[in-house]
Amino acid sequence: MNTLATKADPSPTKAATTATTATTAATTAATATPPRRRSLARIYWLEAKAEALKAMRLPAFVLPLFAFPVMFYLLFGIAMQYGAFGGVSMAEYMLATYGAFGVMNAALFGFGAGVAGERGQGWLLLKRATPMPPLALFVGKLAMSLLFSAGVIALLFALGLGPGHVRAPAATLAELAAVLVAGALPFAAMGLAIGYWAGPNSAPVLCNLLSLPIAFASGLWIPYPLLPAFLRQIAHGLPAYHYAQLALGVIGAGNHEPAVWSLLYLVGFTAVMLLLARLGYLRDEGRTYG
Repeated sequence: MNTLATKADPSPTKAATTATTATTAATTAATATPPRRRSLARIYWLEAKAEALKAMRLPAFVLPLFAFPVMFYLLFGIAMQYGAFGGVSMAEYMLATYGAFGVMNAALFGFGAGVAGERGQGWLLLKRATPMPPLALFVGKLAMSLLFSAGVIALLFALGLGPGHVRAPAATLAELAAVLVAGALPFAAMGLAIGYWAGPNSAPVLCNLLSLPIAFASGLWIPYPLLPAFLRQIAHGLPAYHYAQLALGVIGAGNHEPAVWSLLYLVGFTAVMLLLARLGYLRDEGRTYG
């Protein structure tokens, strides 16, 4: 009887040894495959891709962004047969100004309406709880704005080279495109400030109220020399004017003012807008965390 009982009950020492062996094997397997290190470049790329896809699925953003500069350029830059202006054809002149108008709107609305909407939905707060780098959100939105800016510029260039009969050298057009795309940065900063200070419903309205008068008074719709005298005085204090002058200077149709002054103005404007955005961000921090 004792012998049968001994054979039926396994030894406690043997069971403990088996458990220890299993634990050691599991630990070895876990350490043999170290956790995958996160790639910052991949995170930024995925965030930019997600922002672009999200924007493409919003007709209220995409359609006006492309329709307004293209429609205005077709009407006033191509259909209306003006003579030479500023030493270049009207089609070439307005290729620079309406290109600036399209880029300004892509950056301003992409950041202004986008950030304000995500703040209102609590999406920004949710993303802060993830391991995603804090700058990834803003890099993604900037990449999205630059992508759509490049799309607007490409479409306007196609119209200018086609029915507009623009015959500028390829190097000049490449420089013009680079200046136009780079000009998105000040207006992205402006949109970011609007996004952090305005609500989700008021931000798109505020962007419209700012962009349309600024574009008109800066000579983006009508050439600057044709504006009334009082608007020409106001224009020098507007960021879109200095942006347009840098673009027009590439094709030799600007007001022959030193480009460095316009560049310094835009750098200072960008810094002020980023400071305002930072203050708005800190205001949200105080409301959320006390």
